[in-house]
Amino acid sequence: METGYEQIVTQLIPGYASLARLGVALLAASPLASAQGASVLVAGCGSGAELLEARAQRPDWQLTALDPSAAMLALARGRLAGQAGIDWQQASVETLEARARFDGALAVLVLQALPDDGSKLAFLTALARSLRPGGQVVLVDLMQPERSPIQQQLREARIGFQRASGLAADATVVDQGTLPIPGVDPAAKVALIADLTTGLHPIGLSRLTALVEAAGFVDPAPVYQALDVEGFLLQRRD
Repeated sequence: METGYEQIVTQLIPGYASLARLGVALLAASPLASAQGASVLVAGCGSGAELLEARAQRPDWQLTALDPSAAMLALARGRLAGQAGIDWQQASVETLEARARFDGALAVLVLQALPDDGSKLAFLTALARSLRPGGQVVLVDLMQPERSPIQQQLREARIGFQRASGLAADATVVDQGTLPIPGVDPAAKVALIADLTTGLHPIGLSRLTALVEAAGFVDPAPVYQALDVEGFLLQRRD
């Protein structure tokens, strides 16, 4: 069942409803995570969308669900109550002590929240460190087109999508707080929308390429784009 969180994110991000299914399908076809009983990390598991999809597509996977937010972790655990084979951890990837443990990982809408002051590199390095050589990550993030004449158009189109989905283009706190989304109280709606729309740190493809190479991955392979939200496959170097 879709949560209030996912209803909000679906209004904010084009194509979000398909991201979990796509991400799991991509990882399930990867060289290591395609194996029976593969160990998979969900970094920033949020409300559990990727975990639910992983259970639907690959019930044999051994999952580690990681999130620094106790509230989001509790929401995800509630949705997957009774599901075996999930290791729940309230932590960040950077503090995870796993070394070359995982066959694959999912990181959806996580990197964009980290400033490019060393934090992005630390996150990506920790992801690479946690994977076995050849392991892959599905990374989805808000991107910043570099010196592109359509950059402003993409931003305006994303705002237009949000408006058409029920969010005012210049939504005030009052507008956000009165969104008709069940299961989330008005104050929580305001905080969530602020988290997803302000204080973000998107980067361009050349910067992402430099960071993932420094972290221990090969060049990012594009697998998804919806306006300025893009998805990539990253593979740890052998």
